[in-house]
Amino acid sequence: MKNVIITGENLTIHDLIRVSREYAHVELSETAKNRILESRKIVDDLVENEKVVYGITTGFGKFSNVSITKDESKILQRNLIITHAVGAGEPFNTETTRAIILLRINNLSKGYSGVKLETVMTMIEMLNKRVHPLIPQKGSLGASGDLAPLSHMVLPMIGLGEAEYNGNFMNGSEAMEKSGIQIIELTSKEGLALINGTQVMTAVGALAVYDAINLAKAADIANALEFEAHNGVVDALQARCHAVRPHKGQISTAATLLQILEGSRNVSRQGEVRVQDAYTLRCSPQVHGASKDAINYVKEKVEIEMNSVTDNPMIFPDTREGISAGNFHGQPMALSFDFLGIAIAELANISERRIERCVNPALSELPAFLVDKGGLNSGFMIVQYSAASLVSENKVLAHPASVDSIPSSANQEDHVSMGTISARKEREILNNARRVVSMELMCACQAIDMRGNKGLGKGTQAAYDTIRSLVPVLHEDRPLYEDINKCESVLIDGSLIRNVEETAGELTV
Repeated sequence: MKNVIITGENLTIHDLIRVSREYAHVELSETAKNRILESRKIVDDLVENEKVVYGITTGFGKFSNVSITKDESKILQRNLIITHAVGAGEPFNTETTRAIILLRINNLSKGYSGVKLETVMTMIEMLNKRVHPLIPQKGSLGASGDLAPLSHMVLPMIGLGEAEYNGNFMNGSEAMEKSGIQIIELTSKEGLALINGTQVMTAVGALAVYDAINLAKAADIANALEFEAHNGVVDALQARCHAVRPHKGQISTAATLLQILEGSRNVSRQGEVRVQDAYTLRCSPQVHGASKDAINYVKEKVEIEMNSVTDNPMIFPDTREGISAGNFHGQPMALSFDFLGIAIAELANISERRIERCVNPALSELPAFLVDKGGLNSGFMIVQYSAASLVSENKVLAHPASVDSIPSSANQEDHVSMGTISARKEREILNNARRVVSMELMCACQAIDMRGNKGLGKGTQAAYDTIRSLVPVLHEDRPLYEDINKCESVLIDGSLIRNVEETAGELTV
């Protein structure tokens, strides 16, 4: 597998996926090495000349008015890490931890942080040798960055904390020793440079953005199957209807649905079966499209943040200054992830309504709950219950975290973003939404079979075959959670989308 080269300038979400999920090795570019070395020289000069620079020759937060001597600088940086490692909750999973470390490396590689090159190389070794610190998910205010969780990331680097190595959990010093990675000693500025930034919220959010793109494609596929199941009126998908309201996502969704449905003999034209469909079919380009526009907006913001300097103070080589500013504040990410959560929740909302349209005989004109011998069999009755529960939970989770702020550090840090909470909430919304779309795929295929299949489109046939290869037609009650798990598995591993795209062409988000 080709290495991911870190420059500090052009890391993409695709690169992040390769490192976090596919375990691609990481390599530091020569340009980045030179920038790191240059910024380190400036920090050493500031310390040697006893210049007053926040976090280098002063304490932190409210203690920024306390001077720190050159001899005390190492103690200061170590104390910063061990006192700030106060996270709570279950640890992040391995892929998220790897994404966090990668983003921190990329941030430091820009040459504005003043860390030693050895420190960055240690983090690269941890990724390449699969030493993963245990990082609690909770405890960040999202300004002065993700202080608490990032401190847990650093602990194994200095021989403390806990880590996972070769699938086993152990103390940090043991993991470093077994992997052959040298424990480091932090010096001036380094502790602060390692923890003052937005890499936790950005890592969680970046992984979610990638999955949201795929979920939007899966939602379009499920939607297209619903058109097949209900003899949907495709006139509402005509390009001219959307060209006069030219939102990009709306236009692309309508085109994508027609692309997936190409060749279908189940869909109808206006007036053949009915004049118009209910909103969940007729307005799906408008709803799915708006969510796609939101996803693409957040993707752009995330990739900016991934390649930004977000610590404090920043070291500027041209003037050889250390300037204290506020790039650690997570507001750009907090607002973005709240927006993304709402957008994904809406994909689940409309999906659940299409499930109801399948199982409700008053709406579908199909046997109640998509099963023969109703009463003896309950069919898909409780599938809709479960979907409704997940959608309702998402409505609670979609409340913005970014509208809250609690002052900290004796009111020195008097406005915070709660961006990491936004990112974590959005991840949960996405997991719920993916489950709902999985249920819709299963219900739509059952509805097609019960309606009578006259001939599916190119893309819908591929989707139907993928689901039916795992889940047979329901003739009598069986444990449906197993079927839902199987449907969800082809969303998680991407095989549903791949199979459809191999037949119908690439789907656009």
